[in-house]
Amino acid sequence: MEISGGITASLSGRYASALFDLANEQGLVATVEGDLENVGAALRESADLTGLIHNPQVSRAAAAAAINGVAGLLGLSALTKNFLGVLAGNRRLSALPDVIRAFAQIAAAHRGEATAEVTSAHPLDDAQLAALTEKLKVREGKDIKLKTNVDPDILGGLVVKIGSQMIDSSIRTRLNSLAQAMKA
Repeated sequence: MEISGGITASLSGRYASALFDLANEQGLVATVEGDLENVGAALRESADLTGLIHNPQVSRAAAAAAINGVAGLLGLSALTKNFLGVLAGNRRLSALPDVIRAFAQIAAAHRGEATAEVTSAHPLDDAQLAALTEKLKVREGKDIKLKTNVDPDILGGLVVKIGSQMIDSSIRTRLNSLAQAMKA
């Protein structure tokens, strides 16, 4: 398993790595990964929850109680619930979004897959997603998990991020390049 040193060097990476090690020992990697995806979705959907994790005026006890309540509502596993409690107790809840991303990267590396973040101007259909997945699999030499986003501002084409690599074939970028060339 190859994990980027950049991931484990960061604070969030160290927390994610510790959680991964515990989950792996207990055979709960998939469970914890699903739990963290649910927490991430809750953070994206709830401004109150996002405000809570970033508010330094919330006491450790209040943050732990609130996050414990959220964990109960989301039906999280005991390991994930305890981990969130540790983050709250250490006043590190603000790192939670980064911990979620780092855990996903570590779990993907463990499975021998890469995650590609694909941004398109319009939603891609299943055939387009399958073709893109296959091309990226051949290019990278490993299984690819796609995370798709829609951003009409790119006008057309795709922007694909795999780790630190970015493939930008968006019309917006092409137009900007053309405009720069015309200025010269």
